[in-house]
Amino acid sequence: MKETSTQQFLEIEEIKEGVLVLRGRQVRGVLMVSSQNFALKSEEEQQAIIFQFQSFLNSLDFPLQISIQSRRLNITGYLDYLKELETNQQNELLKKQTEDYRLFVERLITGGSIMAKNFFVTVPFSFFEVVDGGKPKLAGSLSEEEFQRMKNQLWQRMEYVALGLRRAGLQVVPLNTEELIELLWSYHHPEESEVGYYPEIPPEILK
Repeated sequence: MKETSTQQFLEIEEIKEGVLVLRGRQVRGVLMVSSQNFALKSEEEQQAIIFQFQSFLNSLDFPLQISIQSRRLNITGYLDYLKELETNQQNELLKKQTEDYRLFVERLITGGSIMAKNFFVTVPFSFFEVVDGGKPKLAGSLSEEEFQRMKNQLWQRMEYVALGLRRAGLQVVPLNTEELIELLWSYHHPEESEVGYYPEIPPEILK
């Protein structure tokens, strides 16, 4: 029996030049967007952010997909490093401070997982080539000329979206080909995509 590849069930045909090429002659671009601590803003700042974001949404004449990805932060390596640092401390006071800090970090994560959240906006663009009879061509791979035309149109949309989000106080970065591949891989391999986390060590225990 011939094995079936998972890729056969995905809508993605290929990824190139920072663009997701889908079946059905469609492309997608993905923007990574920063977060901001809305609760710490003043009431006037909050109202300004809401107004800018509302104006941005109302100005769109194409759909968007906003998604949040949560990835588990793995601090096992960090705790091992703290244990080694504690063992190698020659000063008894620093050894005790390092131990206290390590135990504090362990208690902090007890009973729950530390998660990193990333925010993404997916921007679409579709191109239906008219063939004989006036019906759109929905199948077949894009030629290089078609791809470049679609990519240019897509980038214009992405720049428009990025500008609107920046006006709302957010930072926006388009994902390149390697980053798109890593993002899709992490969605399908959540356990393997845990992020190693090494927070800053208090300087007093490094003396």
